[in-house]
Amino acid sequence: MKKSTLINSELSYLVATLGHTDEITICDAGLPIPDHVQRIDLALTHGVPSFLETVRVMLSETCIEGVIMAEEFAQVSPEHHQALLVELELEQAKTDKKIHIQYVTHEQFKHRTEQSRAIVRTGECTPYANVIFQSGVVF
Repeated sequence: MKKSTLINSELSYLVATLGHTDEITICDAGLPIPDHVQRIDLALTHGVPSFLETVRVMLSETCIEGVIMAEEFAQVSPEHHQALLVELELEQAKTDKKIHIQYVTHEQFKHRTEQSRAIVRTGECTPYANVIFQSGVVF
């Protein structure tokens, strides 16, 4: 049995097969998911699992070099946005690697998700609680 934090088989496979600059999206329960992108649906009910719980687990398993968020996230849901920034700061301190943060409009964000290897849907019901992680390298 796998020893690390992540035990979801679809997510484990995704992380194991990521290449440098591949993108994965972690989203709230309402983000539209393009038909051609793999959907990994974790949502059980409102708030379960939460956006931040999912982010923490994914950060524990994945090397991230870039993050893309919608500008609206910071404006409409500042507490969740700030909590995500704290998680990213902790990850940078832990890995001693800079994570580049980029902001786009929500419309641009939705279009960008079309490039994702997969979209991980959480049960989060906070507006704009979405992020795209760009995979880095561990060396």
